[in-house]
Amino acid sequence: MESLKSWIVGILLYLLPKNLLSQVVGKAADVPWPKPLLVPLLKIFVRYYKIDMSEAEKSLQECRTLNELFTRRLKPGCRPIAQGAQIVHPSDSRLTQCSVVVKGTIIQAKGKCYEIAKFLGGVEIANCFEGGVSLTYYLCPTDYHRVHSPVTGEICSVTYLPGELWPVNEWSVKNISNLFSRNERVVVEIERARDRVAVVLVGATNVGQISLAFDPTVRSNQKSVEGFKTVYKAKPKIGVGEELGTFHMGSTVIVLYEKGVIPFERVRVGPVLVGGQLV
Repeated sequence: MESLKSWIVGILLYLLPKNLLSQVVGKAADVPWPKPLLVPLLKIFVRYYKIDMSEAEKSLQECRTLNELFTRRLKPGCRPIAQGAQIVHPSDSRLTQCSVVVKGTIIQAKGKCYEIAKFLGGVEIANCFEGGVSLTYYLCPTDYHRVHSPVTGEICSVTYLPGELWPVNEWSVKNISNLFSRNERVVVEIERARDRVAVVLVGATNVGQISLAFDPTVRSNQKSVEGFKTVYKAKPKIGVGEELGTFHMGSTVIVLYEKGVIPFERVRVGPVLVGGQLV
């Protein structure tokens, strides 16, 4: 029975025009509604998804669109980074997978792996992470949708890889092969003194756009935009915990570290390294 249900869901998702639907939803979420209509709608979303508005910079009454609720900023000082933190988790999310990169592959779910070279858009960058650690973070509608830099460093490149927009929920992770390599994604490569980190923002159904805080020219899910790679001559500097990008609705972030940077496979929410010590 369960396999039949999965088969039916798969067929429906395959037939659904996911990219077109996501573009429509994204545009609809940016439409400014009259306050008497918008505020009650936002209250329904907040109640249904159990969104904690006590941390939000703006109140519901100050939001002009539905998208402004999902892309809300936190109040200044709401999430201070621990002094001496070297690596932090990049988003409010659920850590769904933590694995070592072995022979160019990353674990997606039990019995399913995907190739890191295809995922990152190149063999050269993929080779840097052989033997390193991959962390997968799932953002649901309840979560704060801004993504922050897990490290301090310089942003050396951004690669935009267009693709499909399958959902990235638990069902899809278990049933759709090469899910994260098939979906649209934005790869941000950050250089540090001795290593590099790749932060990958993965698109999904009804994610209107992925945008970047340091480069407003990068916008995902556009009809005529082809894949590209931008290598920055003047590398933007970014500090640990600083805003990196935004999901206009929820999705998944995958962070890759080179071998030896994180010497373990299980983590807790919060800082990863503080003053050189595991926490």
